[in-house]
Amino acid sequence: MSNAAKEGLNHFILDEWQREVPKPVSIAANEIAEKYGDAVSGILFYGSCLRTGEIEDKILDFYVIVESYSAAYQSQFLAVANKVLPPNVFYHEIQIGDLTVRSKYAILSLADLEKRTSMGCLNVSVWARFCQPCMLLSARNINVKKIIARHVGSAVTTMLGNLLSLKPSVKTSREVWVAAFEETYAAELRSERSGKGLEIYLLDQERYDRLTPVAFAALEAKSGGGVLPKVIWVARRWNGKIVSFLRLLKASMTFDGGIDYLAWKIRRHSGVEIEVTDWMRRHPVIAGIVLFWKLRKKGAFK
Repeated sequence: MSNAAKEGLNHFILDEWQREVPKPVSIAANEIAEKYGDAVSGILFYGSCLRTGEIEDKILDFYVIVESYSAAYQSQFLAVANKVLPPNVFYHEIQIGDLTVRSKYAILSLADLEKRTSMGCLNVSVWARFCQPCMLLSARNINVKKIIARHVGSAVTTMLGNLLSLKPSVKTSREVWVAAFEETYAAELRSERSGKGLEIYLLDQERYDRLTPVAFAALEAKSGGGVLPKVIWVARRWNGKIVSFLRLLKASMTFDGGIDYLAWKIRRHSGVEIEVTDWMRRHPVIAGIVLFWKLRKKGAFK
């Protein structure tokens, strides 16, 4: 890709980050950042609360980008767990006046952000997430801000490049993004119903329509089609579901209230009710396996 095209995509991302976020979001992000001190490179705010602007009775979604896991944690177990199977996920809650602000945040190193937004990354979870709107908060400095913007831009080109290698016939912004979201949602254990790809696109249609030509200009030419991309996407689906399952098990050990949060998340997105017992809370690893199979049988996961 040309330097001008690449810079055009970087500027698109940096311009998006000029917007303001609601004050409760900034307060929550700053308090989370304080927990990790100088290890924090920046915090990426993303997800449904960013898209809709709704905070009350919702959970904010953050990715805390750190310089390294060893710098972020005092616990060696957490540092190793984050390195072996990133990210680690935690819960945060703060009272701001009459408003209870709840957050779920993931810890990811700057190096892992680069790796997991690159075209060669098989797992979709990071690049599929950050091709969607996000906001960078608490950036360490302008240079780090530009580095993170470059990685977020890579998430966009990785998303579209991988989709076009599978479906080179899609042309319009709507076709490209809806197909991309549907393929990546199918490559994870997701509780959302079908049609989520179109919903995500329509929530920010104007943004995606402006982004598409910028991303196409920055995207290296892809031959597309053939057997190999299909094989890669089959592998991507298997990888995504296995890794998602392993992350669920890890979250049951590292995420306080993880089982209850997962049950809430499933109920919110799919309508499937899961009764979480005290035994499940006392034995989170075994319960995680049992809960996974119950959810599968009830159709909560695709």
